[in-house]
Amino acid sequence: MTISKCLHTFFTYYLPKIKGGSAHTVEVYKKSFELFLPFAANRKSCTVQELRLEHLSIELIIDFLEYLEKERRNTVRTRNLRLASLKALAKMIRLLYPEYQKYADCLLCIPQKRAQKKLIGFLYQDEILKVLATVNLKRKEGMRDYTILNLLFDSGARAAEVANLKLDYFDYQNKTLAILGKGNRFRQIILWPKTVDLIQLYIEKYQAPAKFCYKQYLFINQRGEHFTRHGIYRICRKYLSLALPGKRLDVLSPAHSFCHYVAMNMLADGAAITDIKNRLGHENI
Repeated sequence: MTISKCLHTFFTYYLPKIKGGSAHTVEVYKKSFELFLPFAANRKSCTVQELRLEHLSIELIIDFLEYLEKERRNTVRTRNLRLASLKALAKMIRLLYPEYQKYADCLLCIPQKRAQKKLIGFLYQDEILKVLATVNLKRKEGMRDYTILNLLFDSGARAAEVANLKLDYFDYQNKTLAILGKGNRFRQIILWPKTVDLIQLYIEKYQAPAKFCYKQYLFINQRGEHFTRHGIYRICRKYLSLALPGKRLDVLSPAHSFCHYVAMNMLADGAAITDIKNRLGHENI
């Protein structure tokens, strides 16, 4: 069986109908195979269409992972992410094509590479106040950015989660917000009164006109489209750069540092670990 045929089943049947993979997961997996297929075809001296499951070997996969690190200068985390994509394909092969199980097992037995984990940075409350103070509310996009930063500060939501918020996820009367997180799991959180009022004010007076297919989204950019996670990152990076010294930014992830603040603040207030897990939408502690 060709790998191309196998991938067609993987992306059109296995991921959406059996695994229920999110759009972000599909995007990451596609990128992995966009890199792997030309590499494998070059090593096997054939075209991408001619690649077969029989070509999969431990040596080929390890050579690909080394290529990512040494030639493309990817981090170990990215290397492990590409390996996870290959392993997801192997699990499908083992399930749907058991006659090729031995080739799938080659991929599944390759371990993730260990790497030194970076120190997880988080914002202190006085730093967040400095960040909020840098927003110019007189500018056209000022209230939108101020609302996004306050929501991150309050909710601990990820950039992608904020970008994909829809208007009907927000309940002004009950002061709640539904967030669609990893694994297509919803969680509902209670917001501070200030955050609720800011979101409502933004919707009523400051939300930019949206193109027809984006009218259901909460945060709209200047092109009339909903934000991407990269757009949220840019907003966070912009205001963190204005408020904090460069040395401090080296240990902070622009958007995720708000999430880490929420976790540390809840921990300091004596919240149970399970409550922190549920607030931030983690699958396990």
